[in-house]
This record gives sequence, C-alpha cells and structure tokens, in this order.
Amino acid sequence: MSSLNTFGAILSHAIDLEAQFSDWYAGIGEAAKAKAADKRRRKLERARRENVVEITLEPIEGLNADDYALDLSDNSPAGQAAAAQVAARFYADVAPKINVRAAQRALERCGKEHAR
Repeated sequence: MSSLNTFGAILSHAIDLEAQFSDWYAGIGEAAKAKAADKRRRKLERARRENVVEITLEPIEGLNADDYALDLSDNSPAGQAAAAQVAARFYADVAPKINVRAAQRALERCGKEHAR
C-alpha cells in the first residue's frame, strides 16, 4: 500500500500513471493516445520541477495509490474507457489537495483530458 502523502509522491504517481498509459496505448496501436499521454507526462514533470518549494512539503492525507491502480489487461474500447476513468478520478481527487496553483491546474487539465 503506497500512500500519496506529499506533493512529490502525488506528482511521481501521476507521471508514472501517464508513462503507463503511453506504453499501453503504444502497445495496442493507439499512437495518438500514446502521444497525448507522453505530453501529459512531460507537463507533469515540468510542474514537479518548477514547483518544488518549501510549502509543497506539507503532508497530504487521505490518498492511497492502490485506490488508483490501472487495469491495463483489457485493450477493448470499454477497457480503455475504464482505465481513463480511473485516471480521471485520481486527478479529480488529488488536484484539490495540492497547495501550488500551477501544479494543481496541470493535474486538473490531465483529469479533464482523461474524462473526455
């Protein structure tokens, strides 16, 4: 059980989530979706680099990585939609807990892209 209790842990999980999507989509022939996931990953990496300030060290409670595990075994459109729904829920849950507005907006945008 991995706790998402810091700014860095949340951003690292989000970056890993997008890397998983990129690899998965590339593997099932969804090049446009893989490219979009890779773009989101790069934006999140930039947000993590640019927003590491003292205030981000405040603890965050109530989030657990296991609650947002992706099932990437179903390559069907329904399976893709279910995985995107998990990602959208992750971003919706974590964005309000981030105390840096620029990083919060980046997470919100990722969630909106997955919700489409």
